[in-house]
Amino acid sequence: MALRILLVEDEQELAAAVQTVLQGQGHVVDHCGDGLEGWTLLSGELARYELVIVDWMLPGLSGPELCRRARAAGLELPLLLLTARAETADRVEGLDAGADDYLSKPFAMEELLARLRALQRRQPRYREPLLEEGPYRFDPQSGLLEVHTPAGVVAIPLAAKEQQLMAYFLAHPERIIPGSELRHQLWDLHQDPVSNVVAAQVRLLRRKLAAHGLPSPIETVPSRGYRFLARLPGEP
Repeated sequence: MALRILLVEDEQELAAAVQTVLQGQGHVVDHCGDGLEGWTLLSGELARYELVIVDWMLPGLSGPELCRRARAAGLELPLLLLTARAETADRVEGLDAGADDYLSKPFAMEELLARLRALQRRQPRYREPLLEEGPYRFDPQSGLLEVHTPAGVVAIPLAAKEQQLMAYFLAHPERIIPGSELRHQLWDLHQDPVSNVVAAQVRLLRRKLAAHGLPSPIETVPSRGYRFLARLPGEP
């Protein structure tokens, strides 16, 4: 299942490698190298993170302190702490601060991915439920979109970014969603703010539906954004 992940790591080479691996798994990853900036992103009004990977030693605010603030604020998302500290007392301190797991540096990327999968298994509340609205039914676990039509059910496998876009539309049916909001939620924060990635991805999703003989439920609202119409043409 694709996640929106916040990576707080000041070692630029390591951060770039982790971000590349996670994005290769279909995750959306925002990165910063300062603990205070990480806390600002995590606690922001538009924050929609589903998992945080945070280094122990950071400028501004340490990893354990960021974990403590997150728990004090009532945030229940999984927190994975990275550190070169290997003493038992350090591990205990990190876990007592609110971290769900602890990964010692240096580590293999395969182990990092395994730890993330384990966190997801241990916290099923973070698994996305089936999303249903009108004739549309999307399963985030399988990436399969089902559209119930008068002629029967049409099943469409979606690519990673198509899955994220469809899930967001189904979670906000009939609402006009600005393109800037979609960029913030589904793309790296460092993406060019005037990029046409949203329009391009919407076009790809519309073509995918058309290839299966279906009209697009995504309406373009000029100068305002997009609206997902959770009904087939002709339905009231």
